[in-house]
Formats: sequence, C-alpha cells, structure tokens
Amino acid sequence: MASVFSMIIAGDLPGRFVWEDEDVVAFLTINPITQGHTLVVPRAEIDQWQDLDGEVLAKCTRVAQVIGQAVRAGFDAPRAGLLIAGMEVPHLHLHVFPAFTLHDFNISGADPSPTPESLDEAQATIKAALREAGHGAHVPA
Repeated sequence: MASVFSMIIAGDLPGRFVWEDEDVVAFLTINPITQGHTLVVPRAEIDQWQDLDGEVLAKCTRVAQVIGQAVRAGFDAPRAGLLIAGMEVPHLHLHVFPAFTLHDFNISGADPSPTPESLDEAQATIKAALREAGHGAHVPA
C-alpha cells in the first residue's frame, strides 16, 4: 500500500507544495512545529534514510538546505531546523522549519490543527522566498 506521502505526491491527497523536481518534492506538514514547517520527501517510497540511493539522499539534503534558507528568510528566523525522524510515516522525509528556540526541535510539540489560512500563508511565504533566491523553476504554480 502506498504511503500517505506517495498519495500526496501522486495528487491523490492534497498537499501544499513549495518545491518539485524529478527526484524530490517539498510540501508543508499539516502538523507544524512552527509556521513554515516543510517536509522534503524523495519521490521514491523508501522508509529508512540509510536505504536511499546516496545521490538522491544528497539531493534531498541540498533541497532541504535551499528550503532552510527560504524559511529563515521568509519567517525572519535565526535558524532553520533540520530533523530526520521518520516514525510517523514509513516514507523518508526531512523536516525543515524556522527555529527560534531549542524547544522548536521537539516534534511532539507540533500543532495538531493549524488553520488552513496559516498553512496557505506559510506556503506563499516560502514560495516567494524561493523565487527571490532564484529557484523559481522548482516552485510549483
């Protein structure tokens, strides 16, 4: 059975995408630690990060770095957090989020019900920051 992330990538479930290329996508999580919390996900449905092809893992990391720069700029955050947890969905995903304090690295403190408006605003902010940084070719319309 396909993971929930594979269903989002395929368009079978809705997702607020901020990045798309042939190997990697990035979309907002529905349970953000902070506004702008984005998941960087390989299109290939691989559960464990150490099982992913090294080149694709490196690409996920490069995309996470670009998303990290965008969330820092877009949300005026002193840091961008990066976590690989993988306990919630059996499909590799890198959590990238604006980080203001060490508490922001605690996934268990995620908001279980953000408003659609806050998610839409975060998506627009990240997409604008990515375009501003010259990554518009990977920002979906």
